[in-house]
Amino acid sequence: MAVIVADVHPGRLSSSWLAPIVIVAGAYLVVPFIGSTYLFEAILLPFLALSLAGVGLNLLTGYAGQVSLGSAAFMAVGAFAAYNFNLRVDGLPLIVSILLAGLSAAVIGIVFGLPSLRLKGFYLAVSTLAAQFFVQWALTKFSWFSNDSASGVIDAPALTLAGLEFTGPVGRYLFSLTVVVMLTFLAHRLTTSQTGRNFIAVRDNETAARIIGVPVLKTKLLAFAISSFIIAVAGALWAFAYLRTVEPAGFNLDRSFQILFIIIIGGLASTRGAFLGAALIVVFPLLLSRLGSFLLGDLFDSGVLDMSQRIVLGALIILFLILEPDGLSSLWDNIRRRLGSAVGRRA
Repeated sequence: MAVIVADVHPGRLSSSWLAPIVIVAGAYLVVPFIGSTYLFEAILLPFLALSLAGVGLNLLTGYAGQVSLGSAAFMAVGAFAAYNFNLRVDGLPLIVSILLAGLSAAVIGIVFGLPSLRLKGFYLAVSTLAAQFFVQWALTKFSWFSNDSASGVIDAPALTLAGLEFTGPVGRYLFSLTVVVMLTFLAHRLTTSQTGRNFIAVRDNETAARIIGVPVLKTKLLAFAISSFIIAVAGALWAFAYLRTVEPAGFNLDRSFQILFIIIIGGLASTRGAFLGAALIVVFPLLLSRLGSFLLGDLFDSGVLDMSQRIVLGALIILFLILEPDGLSSLWDNIRRRLGSAVGRRA
């Protein structure tokens, strides 16, 4: 059940928020009663975590125009920082631990966002790899982060929110859904505020933004901080609600590229696009696995699946960049517009 947030404009608030409200209501009131364990464990939980990570990266890349290849590093910071806050501070609620982990990631995001004051485009993207490699090295090198676990693996604490404990697939789904809905709403409100307009101004033309009074340096660092915060919370959900156990290697460079592909396929500068892109990224390997097994049988093993997935996703990204640069979000709008026009002509 996708949590799709419309990209609203003043004057169209009531109609544009109707679909998201219906979808969220269905996600709370219908899905928990009809969904299977497989649906929650294999599809909805990873979908929610990756969608939230996509929302965070889209604020930085789609709205503010700052390319980053270090998203997985901030997911790792969120997971391991929340784990340590919860472990080492007695009586600290889990949700507070996750928020503190997000703030920790925001500080680190500002540090690694400093090169954006001088670098742009490809050079900035390469510089953000420093965060990816440094965080993964630190978590592997210093066993304190994993409570001196020899393997570096951490186990998730019990999920609690407002005194309620969320257990089982349905409970973990509801916990993730609540966090994702709240942060997505706040992120979307941010994009329609003056801060969001500053992001877009910096993305479109830094010189023009500076002339009209936009604090370019502050805006860039703020984008890195907010993006890192949201991605860190997504990392905590990935570790605590989905996997239930995680190691530093789980937040490698492939994960960063996966989140980048989500916003490219879903649509840059679109809150809804992060959810559409995540839905494709999560469901596509499952469909490809079923199709490959049906056509090739035992020949379609995990290695062939992984390679096929990379090839097809690469081809999809190229096609989207050529045929529909604005991603699935724009494609959905075009299809809906054409269907509306067809219905109008028949009427």
